[in-house]
Amino acid sequence: MNPPLRITSRDNPLLLRLRRLAQHGAAYRRMGQVWLEGDHLGRALRASGRSAVQAVVSEAAWEVPALRELAGWAPSVAILPGPLFAGFSALDSPAGIGFVLDVPAASVIAPQLASVVLDRVQDPGNVGSILRSAAAFGVRQVLALGGTAALWSPKVLRAGMGAHFALQLVEGLDESALDALSIPLLATSSHQGQLLHQTTLPWPCAWVMGHEGQGVSHSLLERCALQLRIAQPGGEESLNVAAAAAVCLYESRRPPQ
Repeated sequence: MNPPLRITSRDNPLLLRLRRLAQHGAAYRRMGQVWLEGDHLGRALRASGRSAVQAVVSEAAWEVPALRELAGWAPSVAILPGPLFAGFSALDSPAGIGFVLDVPAASVIAPQLASVVLDRVQDPGNVGSILRSAAAFGVRQVLALGGTAALWSPKVLRAGMGAHFALQLVEGLDESALDALSIPLLATSSHQGQLLHQTTLPWPCAWVMGHEGQGVSHSLLERCALQLRIAQPGGEESLNVAAAAAVCLYESRRPPQ
């Protein structure tokens, strides 16, 4: 690690860059870098074997031995007063530590890798939660069609809780890109199809999760080998898409009774 750089001006070029990355969800697409705020995401990044470009810490965080050690893992460290850190943080309670990461190179679709397909899922919290469930249940590829929330946006990163670093992520796809998959597509429906828990599910497969209000598009449903219903004995009309994804992925990996 090089000697830490102390920053005292809010007009410092690094801070101007961080404001854009932290406060504009798709800024990483133009700028080629991602802002990860918080020690949990930093530790997840380090555990994945990937490298950060820069650590940024508040003066108070620098005095915490565990956070100083974590920041020191990065090749370059910037230390700044708490108010300056709060000035670009998108959190109500700024974490005091974060890392700049180069955007991972675009991946090519792996035809036989168990996958989740996101069809215009727009809420960043839902997208991050789905990524977290995918990583937890051994799905290693997430394919995002156009109209889906930006996968590397700060809100999705926070909701994903480090799942990004366990997944192959491909975004900005159109539906025809799914022709590259050689595994069956499965989708859920609130009103038709076999009951999920009564169906023998293929593995590997690609679960299609649709728009929060409109669901999976009609043309994409026609591509699916199975349409399945999640039993809801409580009588609700439908589940939140992130909850539905967790149920479907669990059922895919549940050992046969």
